[in-house]
Order: sequence, then C-alpha cells, then structure tokens
Amino acid sequence: MEKILHLKKRKDFVRVAKGIRMVVSTVILQAAPSLSEEKVPFKVGFTTTKKIGKAVVRTRVRRRLRAVVREVFCGRAKDNVEYVLIGRYNTANCPYKDLKSDVKWALKKANQMIEDGIFQSPPPPPKEQEKDEVAVD
Repeated sequence: MEKILHLKKRKDFVRVAKGIRMVVSTVILQAAPSLSEEKVPFKVGFTTTKKIGKAVVRTRVRRRLRAVVREVFCGRAKDNVEYVLIGRYNTANCPYKDLKSDVKWALKKANQMIEDGIFQSPPPPPKEQEKDEVAVD
C-alpha cells in the first residue's frame, strides 16, 4: 500500500478548487494538476463544512472519506495531480458501497478530463521586471 500524501495549506485547497469539479450525490471531487515539475505522487485533501453537521458528524465524514481514498485511489489516482474531497449532507449516512462507487466514478471522470487536456495547469505568473522610472522635470 503506497503512502497517501495530504494537502494541508489553504492555498493548495484554493488552487485545486479552480480545477475540475465532479459532483455526485454523496461527495464532490475537485482535481488539479500539481505545480511540481518533477514526478510526485498524488495528494489528497478533505473538506467538511459546518453545514453538514456538528463536529461528530464532520469527523465521521472525514473518516469515511479517508477509508474510501485508501481503497479507491491507490492504483487509480494519477501522479502529479492533487485532489480534494468535499463531504456533502448525506455522506455520513449513505451506504459505504454507494459512497465508494460514487468516488470511483468521479475519480475516473476527473482523470479522463485531465488526460484529454480539458484542464491544464495555469502557467506560472510572469516575473515582474523592474521598470526604469524616468524622472520628470
């Protein structure tokens, strides 16, 4: 079983949110190519909002999502791609089999879109060149 790397910084979550979004009944999957030049394994982040319930429910949702990622993503997720799974209102109570099949379908579609080049990583921002200021007399 390969080690699963996690997204931890807000800027990474925000960048991935601008990428591909696959919405299914139990979860939302966002994906974006990594900014790294060399080959790195996939990274996963998890988000649960207060809309879906109190802390106990949000923790249960994150636990279920981590379990699905361990089963589904290994072998299917692409290198140099970062994923974010967002729990929805019914993620905590849906049958695990349904959650797993939804994540598998969303991952397949997101990977297909990245392969087809529908979403390319944005080019790095241009470096600002120093402008020579001309003194006006």
